[in-house]
Amino acid sequence: MGRKSDARQRILEAGTALFQQRAYASIGVAEICAAAGVPKGSFYHFFPSKQSLALEVINAHWIKQGAQWRGILTSPDSVLDRLRKLFLATAEVQTTALKGTGTVTGCLFGNLALEVSAQDDPVRERLQQIFEEQIELIDAALREGTAAGEFALADPRWTAKAIVAQIEGMVLFAKLFNDPGQLDALWQNSLSLLGLQTAPAA
Repeated sequence: MGRKSDARQRILEAGTALFQQRAYASIGVAEICAAAGVPKGSFYHFFPSKQSLALEVINAHWIKQGAQWRGILTSPDSVLDRLRKLFLATAEVQTTALKGTGTVTGCLFGNLALEVSAQDDPVRERLQQIFEEQIELIDAALREGTAAGEFALADPRWTAKAIVAQIEGMVLFAKLFNDPGQLDALWQNSLSLLGLQTAPAA
């Protein structure tokens, strides 16, 4: 049982790495198995298709990332501090990838959304759900900030959606230019979305 579980985990890890590095359509089951060091038959023992693996990779990635987002966005810090920490954590992921592989990998969800949104309904629907959850997490924090008088927003959900879109766009730029420094603009741009020129003094 332990060896089977290990093989499944290796397939998941190989799929995650390949989906982050390359176009989804260009990756085959044989390549995933080769990267995982398992025979092709093992793949179909655990996953009926590449799509089912992709969905599990997406879910596993969101479990980890979602826990980080919730930890940051529900902390006792001011909402502005929470947002800044979220942006720093986002940039750190890309900086770590660059140091480890020499390449900024971008956002797994964004990468897949750009490629499969028009051709893979289950993957598209799951990605939609995850982006909605991201928006809801930021929306809840923004409502707290508005209630606390940190800023005044007429439509926190619209602002939350704009912040998520900005994160995705800047991460895309970071990948395109292979430069995590592209994410440096997140903070000031978000302050503008919140109607602030600079962060209030602590």
